[in-house]
Amino acid sequence: MIKVTYKEEVKNFAKPLTYYEVSKEFGITHAMVALVNHELVSLSDKINYNVKVDFLDIRHVTGYKIYQAGLKFIFLEAIKELYNNSDVFFLHSVPKGILCEVKINHELTVDDISKIKGKMAELVSSSEPFIPYHLKPIDAYNYYFNNQEFEKAKMVQSINSDLITLYRLRNNFNYFYSFMPYDTSSINRFSIENIGNNRIVIVCPSLALNGRLPDYVHYENIIENFMETQNWLKLIHVPYLSDLNYLVSEQKIANFIEVNEINFNEDILKCCNKIFENKDIKFVLIAGPSSSGKTTTMKRLSTFFASKGYDPICLSTDDFFVNRELSPKNDKGEYDFECLGAIDLEYFNDTLKKLLNHEEVSLPVYNFIEGKRMFNGKKALLKENSIILIEGLHCLNDDLTPFIEDKYKFKVYLSPFMPLGIDRHNYISTLDLRLIRRIVRDSKTRGVKVEQTILDWKMVRNGEEKYIFPYVSQANMIINTSLAYELGVLKVYALPLLYSVSLNSSCYSEAKRLIKSLEPFFTINSELVPKDSILREFIG
Repeated sequence: MIKVTYKEEVKNFAKPLTYYEVSKEFGITHAMVALVNHELVSLSDKINYNVKVDFLDIRHVTGYKIYQAGLKFIFLEAIKELYNNSDVFFLHSVPKGILCEVKINHELTVDDISKIKGKMAELVSSSEPFIPYHLKPIDAYNYYFNNQEFEKAKMVQSINSDLITLYRLRNNFNYFYSFMPYDTSSINRFSIENIGNNRIVIVCPSLALNGRLPDYVHYENIIENFMETQNWLKLIHVPYLSDLNYLVSEQKIANFIEVNEINFNEDILKCCNKIFENKDIKFVLIAGPSSSGKTTTMKRLSTFFASKGYDPICLSTDDFFVNRELSPKNDKGEYDFECLGAIDLEYFNDTLKKLLNHEEVSLPVYNFIEGKRMFNGKKALLKENSIILIEGLHCLNDDLTPFIEDKYKFKVYLSPFMPLGIDRHNYISTLDLRLIRRIVRDSKTRGVKVEQTILDWKMVRNGEEKYIFPYVSQANMIINTSLAYELGVLKVYALPLLYSVSLNSSCYSEAKRLIKSLEPFFTINSELVPKDSILREFIG
């Protein structure tokens, strides 16, 4: 007999069953993956010994990513079955979904969208299994090469494993850098939106909505910004990770780093020129989610303004946090550092009013280790040629600066939309990139251990859903703060921190997932990173 414990319930089974079958025995629906001793286990694996198990669904970040992988495969299979000589390129995540491009010989119509939805619904209702096949790397390489998916064939060479797991859905094989759901029946919540130019947004259930499907909101400015940076990478012939790894192996990466930094500086200059055109602007408000590079971007903008004869005054809303013991708490009794109430709004706005009245003010600096606002003698005085730059989570929200008229504000939204693709069906997650940035930065500058950063991430993400994304459409400009080479550098700093997570830690499976996500990146020497690079905000 095999004894299986789920939470406090114990069941005995006379023969080995798969984790999927066991999940059904416990009455669990829509499980994405099993968790045994803090390690992820595929639902298709059999249980051969006594075990204590948990099951993760879409409400867990790992379950969410597996759901997305299954949804991508279903969409891809639907397109393949409907259209001969077709292909799909999954470009990037966007708020609420996945941006993709369908390659067929005509423009997608309303009828096409209806057919695609119908085929996807058929695949879901037929409970098609995602069948794993464990191949030798050479066999996986040959399969992709023969299918003319050359960038995938090259990526196989970057995977350090004796076996590579491809999954089959009907007659198609693919690899999505994650476990897959057991079958298609659990991928039953999605919608697709045709946004033109044969581009589709696949709308996914939301973690913030506890797995419910959100209403679609079109973020044209984000999509345009991402497409612009992706086209730039195509122009310089580095669209995929295998191309970046080639530059590293051929010792040509230094020039590519320089080109990336120049491209970022051009975006900063473009932003400044827009502001120069409007003489009314007195406040530049820079917002972005955690680890989007707000501090460095503000400094870079400040330098450009100074070069044009302005006297920039730089403020961070983080420095106006209330002392930690006064911070508001969420419904679980935990400090909520993401909400607007974490900022001393009265003191912040009083400081701005004094500046506008040409009074000299003392500027605070927040000590994150001690959780206190401190003063180190830093002062500011508004001059005739001054411009005030403010960075912070809530800078797109007018409730931060209610007394300042809109005509005096220029709002900038930042986020690292990584344009570098792993291959045509796998992109680099913005969320993972920001989390890795935050892990490295928190360890170096804020005295926060990697486990705490991972545990805090869900609350950080919830705060972004509430306090940033609803205001993105108000931004006057979006700046992509990713650098196509950066994960090769961050890998050097992040891996020791992630490997330090104990096997007994509740964060172990997430740490292991991040380690695996960094595996295909060739390491890059941080000495090649310029001292004023945005990446220095995280690596020091």
